[in-house]
This record gives sequence, structure tokens and C-alpha cells, in this order.
Amino acid sequence: MGIGGDAHDITAFRADYRTQFLASQYDALSARQAELAVLVAQDETMQELAEDERKELEKQQQTLFKEMAHILESSREEETKPYGVVLEVRAGAGGEEAALFAEELAEMYKKYAARRGWKVGLVSESRASQGGYKEAAFEITGKDAHDALRYETGVHRVQRIPVTEKMGRVHTSTASVAVLPLRKKPTVEIAPADITIEFSRSGGAGGQNVNKVETAVRLIHTPTGIEARSQSERSQQKNREKAMAVLVAKLELLHEEEEHKKHAAERRSQIGTGDRSEKIRTYNIPQSRITDHRIKESWHNIEEILAGSLDPVIEALSEASKGAVVG
Repeated sequence: MGIGGDAHDITAFRADYRTQFLASQYDALSARQAELAVLVAQDETMQELAEDERKELEKQQQTLFKEMAHILESSREEETKPYGVVLEVRAGAGGEEAALFAEELAEMYKKYAARRGWKVGLVSESRASQGGYKEAAFEITGKDAHDALRYETGVHRVQRIPVTEKMGRVHTSTASVAVLPLRKKPTVEIAPADITIEFSRSGGAGGQNVNKVETAVRLIHTPTGIEARSQSERSQQKNREKAMAVLVAKLELLHEEEEHKKHAAERRSQIGTGDRSEKIRTYNIPQSRITDHRIKESWHNIEEILAGSLDPVIEALSEASKGAVVG
């Protein structure tokens, strides 16, 4: 680069408030190089002296450029890294027992979140007539929430003797869990024309109406049929915003699952694909044992784990994922 030259385009750095000050310093160094070029043009005997200063100015500019690039790259990573998750539980096979199990799973995750200091908020719920959840969604926000919970997606199975079982037979029922990443800057875009919006009244406990106006929101993504609901907020607008965040998260998860399947032959992960149809764990109540089938590991303190002491399971899954190709 000759005297007065500039090898970098820093237009983006000048426009971003996070790098504007460093960009102004960079420009000041460029201005000094231009001055040197004029000086040499007027007096060629200054060439050698000016060249030494030019090299120093260029070195300073390289340092500034790398610093500005790092700031914006870190900001982009922060925007796309999940700041939390929407955790959905849904009763599967097993009728009344499945709904009760779905609620137990939800309580386990809520208690685990409390231990980690994460914030938990209800997004939507649909309760079964005999108790438990047909389905429910919770927003969990906090540092490392996504990293810790990302491998919980899949089908969870419980084996136990129901209270209503007179013959003492062990019944099996299931509930599915989906962990949806929440990001400041979504990785998918949704065209407004692809969304259908429905409004209804928010139902409280026992079916009573929390509001007399239609504040609950249901969004349907027409191309995929995927839907998202929110009923926890008192205003229609806030429920719409929350439902949109859930819808985007669902579409992002769908995209991730499709990518996993596309490259499945190349993957060696013990953790699996994160597909919501994959049976990942069994909770055997009579034997006080939890088994994660992906890593073939069991724990015998089932009461503590269901009470929120999930760390041993989370840590084992995290350890198993190291060195494997995991999305």
C-alpha cells in the first residue's frame, strides 16, 4: 500500500454506533497518510522518513480494523445465539396418565430452571379434564438455558402403576418435549401474508375467563401448518408478539431438524438428531430409575431428578456430545 492508500473498506464500521469511535481514529490515520503523500510530492528527500511513519500508521490501522471486525462479529454471534427457549410439553400415548406425566415433566423443568436462576413464564396451556396437561408451553430465559436444555427434545416415557390400577400392573405412557430456541435476531424470515391470526378469550383455571375481551392469540403459518399460541398476557398485542416469537422458534427448529436429516449419514452423534418423534428417555418409577437411551446411561435418584436435580443428566448429555457432530 502506497502513501495515502487505504486497503480496507470501513463504511460499515463508520455506520455502526459500536465502532464509530474506532472508525474515526482509523480515518484520522488515513488523513495523516494523505498528508505524508503531499509532503513527499513536495520534497522527495522526505521519502525515507515518510515511509517509516507510513508503516507505523498502517500497523495502527491494521490493529483498529481487527478490533472493529471483532466487535461486530461478536455482536452478530450474540444476536443469533439463543437467549432462552420456549419449552413445550405435550401428552402422548396413555390417556390420563400421559397428561399427568406431561405436567410432571413441566414441573421438573420449572424447578430445574429455578435452581439455575432462570426466569420462567407461562406462554399457553391446555389442561386435561382429569388433571395434567394436554399441552403447555413455557418461556425459559437465562444464561446457558438453551445449551442446557437443547437435548431434552424428544419423547419421554414413564412406567408406573397408576393410582386407579387395581391389579398392580405397570402402565406405560408418554409425553413429548420440544425445546425451541429464542434469538434476538431470528435466522428465519416469515412473510406476513403467510400468517393467519385468530383471537379468543384467555381462559383461566377452571375455565373461567380472565378477560372479557379476546386477548388470546393463535398464529398459523399457512405454508407449513405450524401454529403458536399465547394467552398469558393481558393485552392482545403482547400475546401476538409472544406467539410470533414462539412461531419463529418453531420454524427455526423445523429448519434445524431438516438440516440434521439432510446430513444424517455424516453424523456420529450419540445424542441423536433432536427429532421430536425420537424416544429419548424412560422414567421407571417402581425401580426408581431414569435411563437415557441415547447415551445408555441410568440414574437411580428419580425423585430428586423429578424435583429439579437435573444436573447429572444434563452434564452427562453435554459430555457425550463433546467431540461428536452435534447441531
